[in-house]
Amino acid sequence: MIQLKVTNLEKRFGGNHVLKGVNLDVNGPELIGVLGPNGAGKTTLTNILDGAIKPTSGTVYLNGQRIDQLAPYEVARAGLGRTFQVTRSFRRMTVLENLYVPALAMGHMNQGRALTEKAMEVLEFLTIDHLRNEYARALSGGQQKLLELGRLLMLNPDVIILDEPFAGVHPKLMEVIYAYIRRMKAEGKAIILISHQMDAIFALSERLIVLNFGVLIADGAPDAVKNDPAVIEAYLGKDEEDAA
Repeated sequence: MIQLKVTNLEKRFGGNHVLKGVNLDVNGPELIGVLGPNGAGKTTLTNILDGAIKPTSGTVYLNGQRIDQLAPYEVARAGLGRTFQVTRSFRRMTVLENLYVPALAMGHMNQGRALTEKAMEVLEFLTIDHLRNEYARALSGGQQKLLELGRLLMLNPDVIILDEPFAGVHPKLMEVIYAYIRRMKAEGKAIILISHQMDAIFALSERLIVLNFGVLIADGAPDAVKNDPAVIEAYLGKDEEDAA
């Protein structure tokens, strides 16, 4: 069973204390939404999980392997993949070639025809198979998001982090992303979804966690978290009379 275990995670950038003792367990194919105001620490947490930055202290284990000191490509090989708020396609490569990159990173390029067939299946599922020979730079913003999701499908990680996958996406393409998320959950993946699209978060998530000023202030069922006084205060603030 998939297990991601985050224990007492701390991150400081000089005098800025960004994450403060964050503890988080992901067990099995959960679909977890992550909420928090701007500056709450969501991006920093994501960057630590995928190996882009190292924590000041604390640990991250994936399926029994410690990953918080690994390089990003090693984290990917361990079974954790992510998308980015700003898409990072290889713009001078074709759409199909972009899908080969995860296979290269995982050492699977010798699979030949099977690899191409899988890539075409992924593109068809994401409704961009007609763009397979287009350069990635020619894609719209929404299509770039789908291409990133396709690279994750090729990587086949146990844990998927989706960072603002709906931002700037046409409603029709949002439906494709919804289908992608539900398919990954059905295939047994653990999904961590970060989004400011509240409708999407509440429609998809089975569990919500909320960060505020680097502290995990809520973790539970969406309805319970939505009505948590600490969460309401984090988003709406206190009335001046209450603060007096």
